[in-house]
Amino acid sequence: MSQTPLSVFSRSSDAAARITTLTWFMILLSTLIFGGVILTMLVAVFRNRRREATAVDMSQPRDRFVVWGGAILPGAVLVALFVVALGAMRQFSPTPPAVTIRVTGHQWWWRAEYLGADGRPAFRTANEIHVPVDRPVRVLLTSSDVIHSFWVPQLQGKLDAIPGHITDLRLHARRTGTYGGACSEYCGQQHAHMAFTVVAESDDAYRAWTALQSADAATPTDSATTAGRQLFVTTECALCHTVRGTNARADVGPDLTHVGSRMTIAAGTRPNSLGDLEGWIANPQALKPGTRMPTLRTYTGPELRALATYLQSLK
Repeated sequence: MSQTPLSVFSRSSDAAARITTLTWFMILLSTLIFGGVILTMLVAVFRNRRREATAVDMSQPRDRFVVWGGAILPGAVLVALFVVALGAMRQFSPTPPAVTIRVTGHQWWWRAEYLGADGRPAFRTANEIHVPVDRPVRVLLTSSDVIHSFWVPQLQGKLDAIPGHITDLRLHARRTGTYGGACSEYCGQQHAHMAFTVVAESDDAYRAWTALQSADAATPTDSATTAGRQLFVTTECALCHTVRGTNARADVGPDLTHVGSRMTIAAGTRPNSLGDLEGWIANPQALKPGTRMPTLRTYTGPELRALATYLQSLK
């Protein structure tokens, strides 16, 4: 996994430099103010340590500096900070996102729906998000059940996915790489196994990936995958999953049209290998207890192998 720091909202080193300058300005000014307050407090304590509390009279001219120092001066400082920060913010012109992705949290996996230029869904994937490098990406977050929290530590801070509400997140990857993400809001039994990956890749690689994902599933070319497809569309699998180009069009579980191209299955629980696919289909509860996918005991050994082979072929 890449360890290169990434920036949000900013595309240039000049923007990062402006943020750094503003941050240090505010830190140093806050430090000076804090030091002045502490010094004033110590002077007051030592000057009045023998003074009776009933003798305090703020109407005395020599005590009016407390009013100026405690109210008017902080107000002037805050206004100055606001003006400086506002000036720095105005230097950033909003950049239209190159990609918009609607991400929905489920117990316990993530649906990623890529939107076209017209705002309509182009294709869906699950638990693996591809983005073009050095391009602004807009992520629209929501949830289908409970509150989840979308977090890619090397890309952005945490942002909640809330049922019935859409939160807007912006990502900007400066370097290619694969970055791990997770749900950071406890959401039930398999909260710890609700991982996803973000793959930042070159424009050419990203265009090739989106072209592949937009296409229907490939037609089987051998008897094993043909048998697997027949099993998929005529048994329980088609009640929950979609494979575009077939009669399986359910929307309960992840879209499996190109599941063979993903790095993991079960939201990062297992690698995407033939054996792990067989184990997941046969008994998902053994790998991820509490998952919404039921245990299927209706398949024979050869049928299980045919199903897994077919799913592996969906690149």
